[in-house]
Amino acid sequence: MQNCVRSALNFQNNSFPSGGVFDQAGKEKRLAEIESSISSPDVWGDQEKLTPLLREKSRMEAEIQRCRDLKASHDEMRGWLELAEGGEEDALEMLEEQTAHLRAFLDKTELDVLLSGDSDHCDAILDIHPGAGGTEAQDWAEMLQRMYLRWAESRRFKTQIIDTLPGEEAGIKSVTMRIQGENAFGLLQGEKGIHRLIRLSPFDASGRRHTSFASVDIIPDASEELDIEVKESDLRIDVYRSSGAGGQHVNKTESAVRITHLPTGIVAQCQNERSQQSNRESAMRVLKARLYAFEQSKRDAAKQADYAGKDAIAFGSQIRTYTLHPYHLVKDHRTSAERGDAEAVLDGDLDAFLRAYLLWKHGQPVKEA
Repeated sequence: MQNCVRSALNFQNNSFPSGGVFDQAGKEKRLAEIESSISSPDVWGDQEKLTPLLREKSRMEAEIQRCRDLKASHDEMRGWLELAEGGEEDALEMLEEQTAHLRAFLDKTELDVLLSGDSDHCDAILDIHPGAGGTEAQDWAEMLQRMYLRWAESRRFKTQIIDTLPGEEAGIKSVTMRIQGENAFGLLQGEKGIHRLIRLSPFDASGRRHTSFASVDIIPDASEELDIEVKESDLRIDVYRSSGAGGQHVNKTESAVRITHLPTGIVAQCQNERSQQSNRESAMRVLKARLYAFEQSKRDAAKQADYAGKDAIAFGSQIRTYTLHPYHLVKDHRTSAERGDAEAVLDGDLDAFLRAYLLWKHGQPVKEA
C-alpha cells in the first residue's frame, strides 16, 4: 500500500501534461473545423474528400475523449490520495486500484503518442518476397503472410490479398496485401526489412537445419487522403490471365491487371478480384501508395539512401531472426527485444515487438518483449 501511495504522490507532483497529443483545445478547434466542412452538401457528393474528413473526425473525437478520460482518472486518483493520507484503509485499496488503472491508461496513451506521425493512422500495404533458396524461402514467405494475417485478425482489422504468386512446390513467390484498421501502418512500419528463419527443414529428407530469408515492405495506403495526380499517358496497362487455383472465372479470362508507371518504373498488379475493372482499381490504389512512398523517400535523405540501396535478402541484413532449432527464440536485432515462445509470435502475437520498435524509433527505453 505504501508503494501505491508513493506512486500516486509522484504522479501528483507532476503537472498534468498539455500540448502535443494532449492539446485538447487545439483538437476541439480542429473538430469544429471538420464538422463545418462536412456540413457542406458539396462535400457529401465527393467521396474522395469526404472519406478522409470522416476518418479525421473519428480520430479527433477519440483523442478528445482520451484527454478527458485521462484527466478525470488523474483527478479521481488525487481525491483518493487525500483520503488515503488520512490513513483510511478503504481509501488505500481504492487508490491502489486507481493507480493500476491509470498506469494501464498511460501505457495506451504512450502508444498513441508514438503513433502521431503523418501517415501512422493510414491503412497499410504490405509486400512479402522470399530470398534465395527456392522452396525453403517461399515457404518462409508464406509463414510470414500467415503471421501478419493472424495479427490483423486478432485486432479485427480487415485484410485483402491484392496479388499473390504461388510457389511451384510450396509457399509463395510474392504477395501484396492491404491491411485496414486504426493505425495499421503506424503499428506495422517497423516490420519493413529482412526476416530470417532457422529451422529443421520439412523439405530436406536428411532433416538438416536450414536458414531462410524473406523481405517485408510496408507502405502507407494514403491514396484516399492525397491528391496524387497520375497521367494516363504515364501508364502502361497490361492485362493477362490470372494464375492460381482457378475456378469459374479465374484463369479463363484476361482479368488480371498490371500497371507500370513509366517515369519511375514502379509497378503494381492485381489478379485476385473477380473482374478486370476491380483488379484495375486495386492496382491503381497500390500504385498511388507506392508513388507516395517513393516521393516521401526522395524528400528524406535517410530514406532516399535506404530506397537506393536496399539490403540483399541474405545473411547480415536481417532485422529479426526466428529460431526454431536447436532452441526457440525470436529476436529483433534493432531493439534487442526477444521472446522464447516463437510459435506464438508466428501465430500473430507481434504486439510486444511492434511496441518495442516504436519506443526504439523515438529514442525511448525498450521494454522486454
